[in-house]
Amino acid sequence: MAENKYMKRCLELAQKAFDEDEVPIGALIVDPQSGMILSEAHNISEHILDATAHAEIMAIRRACEKLGTNRLRGMDLYVTLEPCTMCAAAISFARIENLYFGAYDPKGGAVVSGVRFYESPTCHHRPQIHGGLLEDECSLILKKFFKNKRKKTSGLPQP
Repeated sequence: MAENKYMKRCLELAQKAFDEDEVPIGALIVDPQSGMILSEAHNISEHILDATAHAEIMAIRRACEKLGTNRLRGMDLYVTLEPCTMCAAAISFARIENLYFGAYDPKGGAVVSGVRFYESPTCHHRPQIHGGLLEDECSLILKKFFKNKRKKTSGLPQP
C-alpha cells in the first residue's frame, strides 16, 4: 500500500524532529500521479522560534516554492498527526486534494476532532480525509517524546 510507504517516511522525519528536541511530527507533499515526493518537512518551531513552523506548513511552503505556485491542486499531504486548526486552514488554502494522517489528536486536532475545520460553512476547499494510517506508530513517538519532556521537568533521572 503506497500510503503506508509515505507515512513511514513521515515517521522518519518525525524521528528527526524528536532527535532535535522538536515535537515529532513529519509531513510530505506527494504528487499522486507520479508518486514523486515534492517536499518533506518536520516541526522546526523551537529551532527557528516560529510558532507557524509546523511540519505541514513547512511542507506546503516548500512544495509551492518548488512548483512556483501558491496552490497544490491534485496533490496529497501526509502527516503523522491530525492537523491543528492553523494547518487545516493552510491545507484548505493550498487546495490539497487528499489529507492522510496517522494519529488522531483529540486535544489539538481540527479535522475530525475539535473544531472540525472542514465542516465549517466558511471553508472553501475540503480535502478528502484519510485518518489512522500507521496510527500506533505515529502515536507512540509522540507519547515517548512527551513522556521524556515530563521527566525532564520533574527532575527524575533519564533512562
